[in-house]
Amino acid sequence: MILLSIVLVLGISTIFWSLAGLVRLVGERWWRVRELSRRASGWIHLQFGGKAPIPRRARHRSKGVRIYPSNVAVLVAAHNEALVIKETILAASALVPRRNIHVISDMSTDDTAAIARAAGVKVLELEPNRGKAGALAAGIAHFDLCKRFKVVMLLDADTRPTPDYLETGLPLFSDPTVVAVAGRAKSIMSPPPPTAMGRFLVAYRERLYIVVQLLLKYGQASRGANVVSIVPGFASMYRTSALAKIEVLAPGLVIEDFNMTFEIHAKKLGRIAFHPGAAVAYTQDPDNLKDYIKQVRRWILGFWQTVRRHGLQFSKFWFVLGLYIVELVASCIFFVLLVPAFLLSSVAAVEVWIFGNRSDVFVFLSGVLRPQDVLIGVFLPDLVLTVLAAVSMRSPRFLLLAPLFPFMRILDAVICLQVLPKAYSSRSSGVWVSPVRRVQRTPQGINVPERSVVRTG
Repeated sequence: MILLSIVLVLGISTIFWSLAGLVRLVGERWWRVRELSRRASGWIHLQFGGKAPIPRRARHRSKGVRIYPSNVAVLVAAHNEALVIKETILAASALVPRRNIHVISDMSTDDTAAIARAAGVKVLELEPNRGKAGALAAGIAHFDLCKRFKVVMLLDADTRPTPDYLETGLPLFSDPTVVAVAGRAKSIMSPPPPTAMGRFLVAYRERLYIVVQLLLKYGQASRGANVVSIVPGFASMYRTSALAKIEVLAPGLVIEDFNMTFEIHAKKLGRIAFHPGAAVAYTQDPDNLKDYIKQVRRWILGFWQTVRRHGLQFSKFWFVLGLYIVELVASCIFFVLLVPAFLLSSVAAVEVWIFGNRSDVFVFLSGVLRPQDVLIGVFLPDLVLTVLAAVSMRSPRFLLLAPLFPFMRILDAVICLQVLPKAYSSRSSGVWVSPVRRVQRTPQGINVPERSVVRTG
């Protein structure tokens, strides 16, 4: 039981792709050392023996065609984001010329469109509300982005890309087979949310980002694998030659990023690149339980809806996806039953050891899920993930919250199983309502206008 618990808590996929990521890391380090040595010597080894000097112009040349920031369009879909849109535009304008920034105001009833126009970027106002996917599709078509640019960067209205986002992300397109670069998500942690619950939720979300991106996605994006299941829509890039072939607006889906990623695999458009040190951006995560549940429900429903839409096909990606779905459902069932099973086992143990009831049923139930089983099989494996987050973030405060994180996984599991039937019994319009935004200083040191927190939408 303990071994099964450990596997379900950590996940077979996490273990496997962590090992794949470790192999990739070693390979990249070895290649980097080799290339530095070759460039320092100024010589290259010939295919059939001997060596020759590296041509001066070739020493710093990347394979493929280099893409410059001027070739990148930024596309922001926004619905009632007056509180944050100005700072998002300011952050994006540090990466590309403002004429390259396009804001789609999806039936905003606040000053989103006016603020964007005053900032000097291109603006398209839509009515009625089309949802994020509809807004993105309308913006791509209206501004003819796939013909005018080589790369389109999708940016959420509350996202803050780092100043070196393009400097680190664009070189991944030097491989001509790469059609999308998945941005690395980080939570905006400073200043912290005003409530203890808010700080806990943001810390848990940051831990999730670290686990998914470092232990799963890094290995999945290896050249020989290419089985990344999501290019997050908050801050990622698409080569326009591939974007033109993606059905961005798929009917009946609540979110677009899973579907766009599945489209890449289904249509065999190319590779999805991801590196933890490239294309980094910060996002504002929910800091109250209501918005957290709403966002998680929307994400998971979007995943199940996308699986429903595409089905399982015969390919490496869908084989990996199928195994992950089996593991996901099993893990969710385990976490949902964890508390009832522990309570039932504890009651049976009380009957056996205190009241002396030695019936076979109570003896069996008392050993199903003992306290030491929960500690070793659930809390300690989950603690390993928290230690990884603490080391990665260089923040020991994650360890103080470690005992509470498994309870959030129970909540996530309940939501996952709850929305699964809805993905097959109902369709979504895609119409959105923005969550609560909080006033803060961005990671780049930009001051957000001093206004009280408001609820938009």
